[in-house]
Amino acid sequence: MFGSNVPDDAISEETICRLHRLARGEIWDAGKYKEQESDIVERLPSGDQQLRFRTVPPADVTTHMAALVADWNRCLADRWVHPLIGMACFNLDFLCIHPFRDGNGRVSRLLLLLQSYHLDFEVGRYISLERLIEQNKERYYETLAQSSRGWHEGKHDPWHYVNFILFILKTAYRELVERVGEVKAPRGTKTEMVLTAIGRLPHEFTVAQLEQACPGVSREMIRRVLGREKGKNVECIGRGPGARWTRLAISKRGNVS
Repeated sequence: MFGSNVPDDAISEETICRLHRLARGEIWDAGKYKEQESDIVERLPSGDQQLRFRTVPPADVTTHMAALVADWNRCLADRWVHPLIGMACFNLDFLCIHPFRDGNGRVSRLLLLLQSYHLDFEVGRYISLERLIEQNKERYYETLAQSSRGWHEGKHDPWHYVNFILFILKTAYRELVERVGEVKAPRGTKTEMVLTAIGRLPHEFTVAQLEQACPGVSREMIRRVLGREKGKNVECIGRGPGARWTRLAISKRGNVS
């Protein structure tokens, strides 16, 4: 399933720089790796600043980005870790490398969305992952800080950030399910579905066959429709669970008339 086909917009350094250009617009260094140090500094309530994370130096960015892309492609090819976990680790490493002067957070979220699409997790088409991250930004910064400690030495614990990304995806799917549940079918839709199915089934059919032809429609609803149509458009043959039904007439549009 995962990584079976290479999409036209597969993750590469060129793709990443293109996303940065799209995110930064007309800024002079859009789509270009940083040329100066860009360490992450935290502003304290007192107004003072303190270094929160020392990012990769400009001279080493190209090497680190090439290795990052290669690791991602190897993850998809060798399946040595579930791609969702690999995606979250990719996102963490990208933020720690901090390849651009500015706009790294925005690009990281665009990459998250693009990689999700590649893995067939398309919830981001309907629910904004960026909005969910913004709504949980305190947890985002907390887990990012926890997972970036010791990153340069290869002694960091990525699971804080990995679990956060998985939480965001799970929240997005839960919200999508809730939204879909709020969209009610128009009144009479299920009745119409049953009538259409009757018109397409063999001349004689069973309730079980009708159930299979009407996913999402309860047996009670099917029996109710059959009861209303009995004697007019359908007739019951026999009694009990094994009873069969037969159509009496078919309308021009393919439904029972």
